[in-house]
Amino acid sequence: MRKVPIALIFSRLAIGIALVPLSILHVRHYKVVAIVLLSVGLLTDIFDGIIARKYQVSTQTLRRLDSGIDQIFFVLVAIATYLQCPEFFKSNATKLIILLGTEALTYIISYVKFKKEIATHTIGAKIWTLLLFGTLVQIILQCQSTFLFEIFFWMGIITRMEIIAIIITLKEWTNDVPTFYHSIKLRQGKQIKRNKMFNG
Repeated sequence: MRKVPIALIFSRLAIGIALVPLSILHVRHYKVVAIVLLSVGLLTDIFDGIIARKYQVSTQTLRRLDSGIDQIFFVLVAIATYLQCPEFFKSNATKLIILLGTEALTYIISYVKFKKEIATHTIGAKIWTLLLFGTLVQIILQCQSTFLFEIFFWMGIITRMEIIAIIITLKEWTNDVPTFYHSIKLRQGKQIKRNKMFNG
């Protein structure tokens, strides 16, 4: 069971890679296939951490790998979705560029300060991931998203800003920081309470 978290993480990468050619080939019932694979990918993202914490193998290396694969997975899903619905992405290009820019900024600040990528796994970021999932499902089905996309966009900006604030506040690189409040406590040298199910 100790190897299951790594298997789940790499299975998510495999799903993301598979979606792109499936989109290019316009396979039959692509929408159904894509949503099923996206859902499986999301479940692997949820359970890899839960299992790792249960069997006490949730190391910094594993958490960094998890964060990196998450980024690649959703980029690949976005590419596959773009191939199906290019007009949506073109009409929302400005907001998507802003969102990607703030995401990139979190990594830049983390690398400058700690020489490592982020792996904060905040509560806000987890909520945002669910919004990302819902938005992608809606786009896959309808090639459009209005109200949900707006919520997803603004929640993305807010959660990226929180992550930046956390990075700036922390004295040393730390994974699994639930909120900005917790980063303040860590800076003060205090212990923080993490949810055993979701934050180590």
